Amino acid sequence: MPDPLDTTPSAPTPAASAPAASAAPSTSKAFAPDVPFETPGYFLRGAANLDWGLKNRLARIFQPRSGRTVMLAFDHGYIMGPTTGLERIDLTIAPLIDAVDVLMCTRGILRTCIPPTCTKPVALRVSAGATILRELSREHIGVEIEDAIRLDAAAMAVQVYVGGEYEHATLANLTQTIDAGLRYGIPTLGVTAVGREMARDARYLGLACRVIAELGAHYVKTYYCEPDFEQVTAACPVPIVIAGGKKLPELDALKMCYKAVQQGAAGVDMGRNIFQAENPLAMVAAVNTVVHDLTPPADAYAAYQEACFEASKS
Repeated sequence: MPDPLDTTPSAPTPAASAPAASAAPSTSKAFAPDVPFETPGYFLRGAANLDWGLKNRLARIFQPRSGRTVMLAFDHGYIMGPTTGLERIDLTIAPLIDAVDVLMCTRGILRTCIPPTCTKPVALRVSAGATILRELSREHIGVEIEDAIRLDAAAMAVQVYVGGEYEHATLANLTQTIDAGLRYGIPTLGVTAVGREMARDARYLGLACRVIAELGAHYVKTYYCEPDFEQVTAACPVPIVIAGGKKLPELDALKMCYKAVQQGAAGVDMGRNIFQAENPLAMVAAVNTVVHDLTPPADAYAAYQEACFEASKS
């Protein structure tokens, strides 16, 4: 049985009369990660031909000076309930708002826990329908475009399960959201969800990210992988931000951020590696310097440790 992830084209069978010396077509991949993606007239890849409203919202999400973003993800509760660090969002997340570029959350938390004086852009979770107690890929659209507009969403986030049991439905959720957003100038973030049976390698993530971009998402959230993450970013014609994933030691998380942006990521969307850190505010500051200023992880971690030490004295 052919490998469903093998997208290398098969060489055609030569005709009987073809000369024996005919060269077979090349089957090597040409990702060219060292060749910058052209962005004529706009700083963000894949966005040059978008409408003004879409570009304006994307410029609120991605800092024009660096072309990158630090998003704070705290939408975990829509499938996990009150996970560690998110038991009291009004106490743990509110102090971090000013230190990040974007908030990624659900409408319930936005309305109940985030002050309406907040002017940070919001990536609003709009897919829903499952929890960790059931099949996660069985989602539908849980927020209509009118409510996203009422909440002044800068983007709408949809979970996509490429290779999952309900792959077709989640891809339909994505395209439905893209179509609705285009009517009102709101970009769509396609989030790659990796099931337990899926390998988080460059072949799978490259497939998932490319499919999401081909269907019209304006940027993609995925996982960092080694090796060949630069191939994932090179083959995706829209920006990629990486998920923080499970909690890592702070230095390891900073190293992951650094390697990701060095290999083409346009930022991070971190949750547990920030709000479960010993000092979340200091961790946000460290992540910001790595992502926006390309500060080496060891230097960012030293600043983090110093901030933790100073906080312990107060």
